Amino acid sequence: MSARALTDRELLSLSEFRYQVRRFLRFSEQECRARGLQPQQYQLVVALLGLPPENTPTVGTLAERLQLEHHSMVELLDRASEQGLVTRKRDTHDRRRVAIHLTAKGEKLARGLAARHVEELQSSGRKLVAALQPLLRSNLVRLRA
Repeated sequence: MSARALTDRELLSLSEFRYQVRRFLRFSEQECRARGLQPQQYQLVVALLGLPPENTPTVGTLAERLQLEHHSMVELLDRASEQGLVTRKRDTHDRRRVAIHLTAKGEKLARGLAARHVEELQSSGRKLVAALQPLLRSNLVRLRA
């Protein structure tokens, strides 16, 4: 399946959307580092904090949520564990599985940073949504046709 050519307006919207996403990510990176966390460590702790209850917090589940390879997730967990952000507990029913849990320190950092991220989205999120809307609208028009 080949992609259709985008209109100038769609390219402009896509460029603006990517710019707004990058601005938000830069904000996130700066907030994390100001609190002594690497951005991926924040992604890990917020993924654990917001993991749907039906998902078991395993290496595989977290690797999928963060879009990392298994070995990269293990390395991230090793560093987060060294910083006291997470603990690992072997599953009592299946000794091959290890569940990952936030420590009190990890939860406190995750909640504080998540609150800052929501504040930022409340102030700058309108620009992000405004940039995305033309792309969604043009796609909806094509879907209806």
